[in-house]
Amino acid sequence: MAIQRRKFVAALGAGTIVGTAGCSSTGGSDGGGSGGNGTADEMPSVAGETLTLTTTTSTYDTGLLDEIHTDFEEMYGVTVDAVAQGTGAALETARNGDSDIVMVHARGLEDEFMRNGYGVNRRDLMFNDFVIVGPADDPAGIEGMGSATEALTTIAEAQAPFVSRGDNSGTHTKELNLWDAAGTDPGGDWYQETGTGMGEALNVANQQGAYTLSDRGTFISQRSEIDLTILVQGPIEGGPEILANPYGVMAVNPGVHENANYDLAMAYIGWITSPGVQNAISDYQVNGEQLFFPEAVSEDPDFQQYVPEGWSSDDADA
Repeated sequence: MAIQRRKFVAALGAGTIVGTAGCSSTGGSDGGGSGGNGTADEMPSVAGETLTLTTTTSTYDTGLLDEIHTDFEEMYGVTVDAVAQGTGAALETARNGDSDIVMVHARGLEDEFMRNGYGVNRRDLMFNDFVIVGPADDPAGIEGMGSATEALTTIAEAQAPFVSRGDNSGTHTKELNLWDAAGTDPGGDWYQETGTGMGEALNVANQQGAYTLSDRGTFISQRSEIDLTILVQGPIEGGPEILANPYGVMAVNPGVHENANYDLAMAYIGWITSPGVQNAISDYQVNGEQLFFPEAVSEDPDFQQYVPEGWSSDDADA
């Protein structure tokens, strides 16, 4: 995959760009930005550059990014190259220096990425939830169960067909965590790993009359094309909290990869976590249903969004 890169412009601080994020244009008033550092014409420009975003298949396949990215691209005169991968692959691409920014949904993998110094300035972005879907005749009898782990145990005991993404994505990571919590090691002819994105995994489950774990957004976006139904709900519809699905966004650390487009990555973070774009995320619907719920703007922001879960000041002194 050919990925456009640019030379890192050390003279252009992140603060210059972030200060404009969320505004209607990149230009400033006479006298320049805060501190009176000159007019907008004197400021370095990012116009014509490409921001490489590695992200999950769920944000891409649902159409959300196509819906909102035009605003950012027109605001800065740039292109966003959104590369859809599973969370594990998206983080690996960034770890190798082939991405500027990452948008994923597996906090444990995100924390590892940050602890190893590859990611900086993480922000909570939005959430939806996971659901267990399957054929309407529900051969394992899990419909309406209030426990996701009990539902998976029941599927395993019945050896009912189950499709796993098997791709180290956020959804696959959640699925493995659920099997572990259920005390069950899945395997056998009834358990199939596809190694594909969520959309294709849903298609395979549909063809085989199988169960699978899906993020709600991708399922909603494909529901009219498949015969699967939600059998175990996530917390959005009163299901167990263990099926919550939060998304985060973080910049690639320019201290590790000096070619990372850090200034434009920080502009993107400022833009996508701004009230206006958070409202656009909330308003985005498929077939009359909301797919994602914004989480970046809060009267009481969570400090832990910036650091790995469980981090304390003692870690820094260790």
